[in-house]
Amino acid sequence: MALYRADLHIHTALSPCAGEEMTPPLIVAAALKAGLQLIAVTDHNSAGNVAAVQEAARNTGLIVLAGLEVQTREDVHLVCLFDTAEEALKWQAEVYRHLPAGENREDYFGLQLLLDAAGREIGREKRLLLASIGLGVEEVAREIMKRGGLCLPAHVDRPSYSLLANLGIVPPGMPVVAMELGLLSPAAARKKFPTVANWPLVAASDAHYLNDIGRRITEYELEVVNITALSHALQQQQFKVMLDAGRNKFR
Repeated sequence: MALYRADLHIHTALSPCAGEEMTPPLIVAAALKAGLQLIAVTDHNSAGNVAAVQEAARNTGLIVLAGLEVQTREDVHLVCLFDTAEEALKWQAEVYRHLPAGENREDYFGLQLLLDAAGREIGREKRLLLASIGLGVEEVAREIMKRGGLCLPAHVDRPSYSLLANLGIVPPGMPVVAMELGLLSPAAARKKFPTVANWPLVAASDAHYLNDIGRRITEYELEVVNITALSHALQQQQFKVMLDAGRNKFR
């Protein structure tokens, strides 16, 4: 078993609300500077820059999981993680099928940049990514499980775009194994939100800018780095939640 300092919720410049600085090489450099061994790329409703970040991380020692942050019919954000970029892109195709029609307004929402591993622009996503898809939280979670992925309700302690803020409950039988925190420590979250008191609670930065990377991380104990091992670590609570790249620890 080895310990992996991880930030599993990072946006690139494909997310229109993220900074244009969020390019593959700069994300990798920031993650390494923060002492991370494992990150996940989770742009809004898209996996278009996952492969580029993985390529930028090649031979650096940083492992990059593939993901998307899906906005459900209820305006709830769910982090969806996969072992490969190919699996994430297959899920992206389904997400795009359920996105409402309409193009991104760059002057209003921001740019949606598709980048190569060197950070060069190779295109722009025309679909409006800052939108809710036509699938509910339980439908998304079940579909991710069927596809061999991992679904984590994102920043459940925040007052918007979260499972608790929008639904007030965790739907019975929803196939998730843990909840992600965006503001509070696990102890504070359990006190404030009894609904999640018995759930494994992890933390991630939800980084939209380089300085956010590693601000909130979780250290996982893993034999190998893949979705199966990560799910097992969550279920067995083989992790520690940290802030500021581990300078302050919480359980």
